[in-house]
Amino acid sequence: MRSSRAVFGSMVATAGLILLTSACTDTETVFVERPFFNDPPAAAAGFLGYGTDDAAAAGITVCGSCHVGKQSDWENTAHAHAYETLVASPGAQAFCEGCHTVNELGNATTVAGGWTDTADPRYEDVQCESCHGPGTAHVANPGASQPMASIAVGADLSSGCGECHAGSHHPFLEEWSQSRHGFGANAGIRSRDGCDSCHEGREALVAFGENSEYVEKDGAAEQPIGCAVCHDPHGSDNPAQLRFPIDVANVDQNLCMKCHQKRAIPEEASSRGPHSPQGPLLLGEDVGWTPPNFSTAIVIGSHGSDLNQNLCATCHVQSFEVTDPVSGDFVFQATGHLFKATPCLDADGIPTAGTCSVQEQTFASCAAVGCHATADIARSLKGIAEMRIANLVAQLDAQLAGVPGTEFSTSDNVLTVAEGARFNQRLGEIESSAVHNPFLTEALLLGSMQAVQAEYGIAPNIAPLDIQERLKRLTKPTAQ
Repeated sequence: MRSSRAVFGSMVATAGLILLTSACTDTETVFVERPFFNDPPAAAAGFLGYGTDDAAAAGITVCGSCHVGKQSDWENTAHAHAYETLVASPGAQAFCEGCHTVNELGNATTVAGGWTDTADPRYEDVQCESCHGPGTAHVANPGASQPMASIAVGADLSSGCGECHAGSHHPFLEEWSQSRHGFGANAGIRSRDGCDSCHEGREALVAFGENSEYVEKDGAAEQPIGCAVCHDPHGSDNPAQLRFPIDVANVDQNLCMKCHQKRAIPEEASSRGPHSPQGPLLLGEDVGWTPPNFSTAIVIGSHGSDLNQNLCATCHVQSFEVTDPVSGDFVFQATGHLFKATPCLDADGIPTAGTCSVQEQTFASCAAVGCHATADIARSLKGIAEMRIANLVAQLDAQLAGVPGTEFSTSDNVLTVAEGARFNQRLGEIESSAVHNPFLTEALLLGSMQAVQAEYGIAPNIAPLDIQERLKRLTKPTAQ
């Protein structure tokens, strides 16, 4: 295992005094005089790689000699040890080397270079140039050229992350491109200010506080919510280089909830219903309209509880291996990047983004982490919750049909009981509400029915005592 070190030094073409400081817990300072880099082989097409044998042994890229912060972050990523990981794998084959070394894959270069034509150890691992392209011209004259990386995923496997993160063993590209984060899924649907921060890749990065330069930053072409939006290519403190954690129960800190939290509560001057309330609903916080004398804090939690540590990602980014049912041979390694909790399966058992009946969907993610004993039990519970909530939605709708239309006016900036109840009805109509937090959704609907009867004298089909009993069953024992 290479030592983890960051390099500080002046830009010197042939030799320099380089100060190595340990990035580990010790404070040892070592002065090493070595060449900044050796001239790359002619067949390397301008890729520098580690530059020298000593740097390769220490895991110090030529780029990292100046870009110290990026070097330090990158050292802790899987990319920094990609070749070592390949060598240690019992299934390693020669064709795997291209995605574990520096070469024309992952960047704009179209001619073979780096490891491809040299097999030189200086090109082992996925280094800076794997994404930024050859660095020789930049090192020779830093001010004249800036080899920027691209955040484009590469639908045609010609550039970007998709050149390597694809194929049956790691089909991130294939799954992502079918998802609603992928190519063209968001085109033309944004009509209001503020939508871009969740529907367009570049604007999402701005919203996340990212100001790095990249090829598409000032371009006109829209960018989908691609790999670099959720994963920091330079590394982070979170698993899989995620920009934010996925196990934090806070809508402002959780990666998925950064976007999946919009309009979770009604707006006084708007008749629009919920937009993407999944995060707050999952956590049971600041979601829906709160009827009078009702508190969401008393409702029993479900999928947002401490038992579900990875929250959204537990179900929506579930990976599993598909094997041939007869021979047991490997077929496909699902990565969960369809972002569908219960995807449909094709004839080979491979998850797809298509539609199918609930009986044809896989509920494996519900049982894989121990939340439910079996996938069939999870499927049944979902069906029961959907029926209960659909029934309440219909009854609340019937109540609201008798409310005067003036109660739904938004011109006075006052949220009426009718408007609040309508918001909860629409929350219940979102199919996923029956999964993200069925108990809270049901309680909000029951509370709304009570409020509408109290305010307008329009009784629901459920007797008041029955509503009270159902609410009691949905609340925590300490709150009764």
